[in-house]
Amino acid sequence: MKDENIRILLIEDESFDVNRVKQTVSYYDSKIKIVEVVSNGRAALELIEKSSDQFDVIILDYQISGGLKGEELIGKIKAIDPFIQIIVITKMTINITDYNFANNLLKAGAFWYCTKYPGNIEEYIYQPTDFILSIFNAYEKKKLEKHKTKSDSKLNQNIQNLLDSKKLIGNSKPMIQLKENIEKYAMSEANILINGASGTGKELVAWNIHLNSKRKYENFVPINCGSIPGELIESELFGYEKGSFTGANSKKPGLFELANNGTLFLDEVAELPLQAQVKLLRFLQEGEIEKIGRTEKHSVNVRILAATNKVLSNEVNNGKFREDLYYRLNVVPLDIVPLRQRGEDILILFNHFLEYFSRDMGFNPPEIEEKAKEILLNYKWPGNVRELRNVVQRLVLNSNTIITAKDISDPMILRNHLIMKDETNFDESYIGQVLPLKEMEKVFREKYFKYVRSISSSDSSAAEKLGLAPSNFYRMCKELGIK
Repeated sequence: MKDENIRILLIEDESFDVNRVKQTVSYYDSKIKIVEVVSNGRAALELIEKSSDQFDVIILDYQISGGLKGEELIGKIKAIDPFIQIIVITKMTINITDYNFANNLLKAGAFWYCTKYPGNIEEYIYQPTDFILSIFNAYEKKKLEKHKTKSDSKLNQNIQNLLDSKKLIGNSKPMIQLKENIEKYAMSEANILINGASGTGKELVAWNIHLNSKRKYENFVPINCGSIPGELIESELFGYEKGSFTGANSKKPGLFELANNGTLFLDEVAELPLQAQVKLLRFLQEGEIEKIGRTEKHSVNVRILAATNKVLSNEVNNGKFREDLYYRLNVVPLDIVPLRQRGEDILILFNHFLEYFSRDMGFNPPEIEEKAKEILLNYKWPGNVRELRNVVQRLVLNSNTIITAKDISDPMILRNHLIMKDETNFDESYIGQVLPLKEMEKVFREKYFKYVRSISSSDSSAAEKLGLAPSNFYRMCKELGIK
């Protein structure tokens, strides 16, 4: 309260009561200032409309003259300035414990109310201590509400900034569908399994799900299950107690605890050891985790997003992934197509990264000639968006004013440039030859299987396109020598 004045607007039509209010607050005139006195409800509303920021607290006579009074006047004031606090004073014959009257005032937006002392008590409008405290409390409430609103606004802006920095770029049909699915599923609490090849942006998709969910104000905790040694993964996920093993000199919270009320992203979930899979399944079933060295279970509220570049159903068939866990994680599958299937998105992403890295280095982005664009569009991008990003960074580091086809074709830029050749075409060695039908069928099937695989986000998707059960698809691939 240091160096602060509480600015009061007094709405009262009886001079006797105006003087009593002034007398009641006079002992705190260094902190409480009655800025304006208005004797009419409508006139008061006009004044507030013009200069609501001039007042912190309003002291309002419930039965003020002017045809606009009580709950109606309170509601109109709060509509103009929701932060301003209103203390109601009244001569109505009511008991201070009249809950119906009090509730109506509070619903309308009043902070507090009191009944005026009888007219023979000329010095005070109401018990001074309670009245003064209500003014101070009303002022503090106003400050808190404004601060909260400002904090919420700043937090929402931070969320929007995060979304802008992690936005999914592209206008291709697969990307439009992916964005729509994210928007559709983000607000649910369902577990989501994100399928996609390395470099397609699975963590970026997970971030977008989190930032569009009800948990966006809470932690997003990512972990790459393949980057942590198997013997350490449990302690990282679930934490441990002091003394639970050699070297455990203090207790450590696990990632589940850090993600409590937020989102835990399990990247490369197929790499989880079987024992860790058991504990993860227990959490998904019961909402509880068990720390290493602790017998009792601990409840946490975490949404699980998982991602993999493998076909989990295949891992289940091979005994490397629990079937019951697979179905728990795969409530909502999201497939990310490889970059080569996104058409013009390649150029959109290229220009995005070009501007980003150029701006980072402090110069204008270079132009790109049409032949160079053709190469970019025809390249298969085995490393997907991650490879494209690295290619652009290398090009910017060379700082040419124009990016040419020669620049793009440099082995240091597109190291796998030869992959542009369509592997589904027959080799020249077959031209002019007549092969037995079964042999030619095998050649064609191998080429066709490779082609369908190249345009599919996963082996299960390729199997579906071919109208095959996954198990039959894997068997036929093995017979054809396709790895």
